[in-house]
Formats: sequence, structure tokens, C-alpha cells
Amino acid sequence: MTQNTQRQTLTVLEKGIRLDRFVASHCPDYSRTFLQKLIDEGYITVNSRLAKSGHKLENGDKVDIIIPAVVPGSLSPEAIPLQIIYEDDDILVVNKPPGLTTHPAPGQKEHTLVNAILAYYPRLAELGETLRPGVVHRLDKDTSGLIIIAKNTKAQLNLVGQFKERSVKKVYLTLVKGHLIPEQGIIEAPVGRHPNDRTRMAVVNSGRPARSVYKVIEYIEGYTLLEVRPETGRTHQIRVHLSAIGFPVAGDAAYGERSPVIRRQFLHAHRLSFKQPSTGETIELKSELPEDLKLALRDIEKLK
Repeated sequence: MTQNTQRQTLTVLEKGIRLDRFVASHCPDYSRTFLQKLIDEGYITVNSRLAKSGHKLENGDKVDIIIPAVVPGSLSPEAIPLQIIYEDDDILVVNKPPGLTTHPAPGQKEHTLVNAILAYYPRLAELGETLRPGVVHRLDKDTSGLIIIAKNTKAQLNLVGQFKERSVKKVYLTLVKGHLIPEQGIIEAPVGRHPNDRTRMAVVNSGRPARSVYKVIEYIEGYTLLEVRPETGRTHQIRVHLSAIGFPVAGDAAYGERSPVIRRQFLHAHRLSFKQPSTGETIELKSELPEDLKLALRDIEKLK
């Protein structure tokens, strides 16, 4: 049976309680981990502002809760081709193609990376997460590159911890419109839900701290090829940060404009470094640019 999206506004009557505990006490049908994810993703706010799970509430605070519709137990395996870069007993690292959503969500419950992983590794369904089994981070639908999937609960908890501690190193390749200077820099600006459009993010004072480090690789005919290392993991962080400084990602219609040389945003998860959950060994992986992005660079070169 499909569960409809739930919305409610609660008034706080107990000063000092953590936000996640307050929400969990009023939503007993959901795990605290699931509710913490909703807080992280901006579905649960305090006085119409984003807040962290550990935020201490005050008497009279208004907590808005949105629980997106899900279909319990509805995930089904799909024989979608996978390019597996690395695998052991704990994890899979996949080279996600563009156009493939990481996990099911309201409005899309099929043809996602999770559906593909379930076909390859059916035991993933045992992790207990209805819509996101094994998922410890995500890539936007039209972003390609490296993504980690946990194969068991212990590995999932370990990797979630590594991401929270910011010990996972991620490097992206992206092409932006314009001649970005200086050649190395740091973009530090809070990112949160757009005040007028909940489907988009923006640099807003009420957002969560976000920091991106970039380095120019090459200037190409009115574009700049960059290596970007996000030190935080906010939704759409790289796209929002680069757009905010006036250099939107090429082909990013949401935060910039469409491009004549690429049909999707030019953003690729290029390198990944993390600790193997069981052994603690450092794993470093790399994924080269996919063919569509290489073709875009060649088309730009022809403009010379």
C-alpha cells in the first residue's frame, strides 16, 4: 500500500530537547536514522529554518515535518548494466553513468542504481532501509563517476561515520563557463534549501556550512576545466558554489544555463579515497572522464 506524503507542524513545549529526539517521539513509526536523514535533507525545519539533528529546541519553536511518500518493500531488482570499479565483502564501488538516479524517491521507484545493485547483489535488501539500502552518499542523476555502496550493516555504519568525520576524500572534474581566476581557491558559503523553490539549493545565511576547494586544470575557449574537492557534503554543493561566484557548471540548467556542447551538467566524480570498513586500509580509486564529457571537450577545442 502506498503511503502518502505526511506534513505536520508541531509546537515545542519542552526546552532543551534535541531536534531528532523530539521528532522521533512524535513519529514512532520511523527509525531515528531515517528521521535524521530527513533533517539533513531539509524536510524537517525549525521555525522555517534548516537545523541539525542535535539542535536544542526552545519553548514555542515550530517544527515543520515533511515525510515523503514511500512504498514499503517495493524495491525490485533490475538488470541494469553496472561498471564495478572495486568490490570486497563489505563494499561495492560503482562508476555511475549519467542519467541514473542513485536511489528511489517519491515519483521514481524504478530504474535507479539501487535497483541495479539489488539485481547484482540481492542480499542488499536485508539492510532494512526501505528506499536506500547500502547507500552512504549519493550523486545527482546527471553526475557521473564513483559511488560507494555498503554490502552489510556494519560497513554501512562505518562508512556513514567516515563521511560525517569528513575523512572521505572526493575529487570531481567539472567544466565551468568563463575564465576562472585565481587558478586555485576556496569557496566557503552556507548552502541550504532555496527559499522559494524546495527542489533547488542556494547560498543562504540559514544554510549549513559548506566549503569547496578548487584548482584550475586548463582554460579552453571561454571555459575552465577544474578539479574540485568538496570538504563538506551538502546537496548540489559544487554546482551551487560555482554558480554563486559567477562560474556555473557547463550544461547545468538548474543553476546556470544549457550548453551547446553537452546535454547534462559537466560534473564527474573522478577520485575517491576512504578506509576499508573492516581492515582500515586506505582505498584510493579513480574514474576517467566518460565519453560524452570527452566529446564535449573536443567540440570546444574545435572552436579555436
